[in-house]
Amino acid sequence: MHKAGFVNIIGNPNVGKSTLMNAFIGEKLSIITSKAQTTRHRILGIVNGEDFQMILSDTPGIIKPAYELQASMMDFVKSAFEDADVLIYMVEIGEKELKDDAFFKKITNSKIPVLLLLNKIDNSNQEQLEEQAQLWQVKVPNAEFFPISALEGFNVQNVFNRIIELLPASPAFYPKDQLTDKPERFFVNEAIREKILLHYKKEIPYAVEVDTEEFFEEEEIIRMRSVIMVERETQKGIIIGHKGSALKRVGMEARKDLEKFFGKQVHLELYVKVNKNWRSNQTQLRRFGYNQK
Repeated sequence: MHKAGFVNIIGNPNVGKSTLMNAFIGEKLSIITSKAQTTRHRILGIVNGEDFQMILSDTPGIIKPAYELQASMMDFVKSAFEDADVLIYMVEIGEKELKDDAFFKKITNSKIPVLLLLNKIDNSNQEQLEEQAQLWQVKVPNAEFFPISALEGFNVQNVFNRIIELLPASPAFYPKDQLTDKPERFFVNEAIREKILLHYKKEIPYAVEVDTEEFFEEEEIIRMRSVIMVERETQKGIIIGHKGSALKRVGMEARKDLEKFFGKQVHLELYVKVNKNWRSNQTQLRRFGYNQK
């Protein structure tokens, strides 16, 4: 019997959703930083076995939207409830509530299996762990509870095995050699955006979008040309840095990650353009893959 299904991961920002998905897949599909709102899209990662196909979905952290981009991000979370065969609700040590009551009610009233993962237990002691376990088992009584450390790999295999048990009988939804539903350019954009999240402060990372305009794959090398969009001229100057030093660092670090991801040499050209108020512009958001309703 072959099993296949959609396993959707939801939770507050920064609880480790992307780390968990990457651990399951064994590839770095979702970018990971210590900043909130790192994940903006719903990213599918596909794990294939001889008799199963697990389609994992990493979603943006749940927030109360302040502008159009964030509203679109929350639409991706809503869609994760609609097609899930198994729902993973992820919390971290010290957390006590989801930032949106409506989403929380959907979890507690879910008719599909829910796995509640208490992550980052490597940052806790036994007393705190027991206290948190009791709290969440009372709050979400319909869920199976697993304490884990996604970063250290603790209990991750047990969660993986349980998901396979819960998957419905079904043929594969995607070809067995497919890793994700996203095109190559998407991962180029994300690799660059990750470096911006890591190296720039305050509003800069959240005012940035990346668009890869050229992607040419040759036998020995992939040539890419990507544009970093910002909202204001002052942000453009900060991204570029003194004599282009900051932009050069982003490009060098992103290129190294992309060479590892694609398994071949990469030539990456980076440019910075001002695209005023793109986060609140419906047309621009659609162009970047948001507002797809």
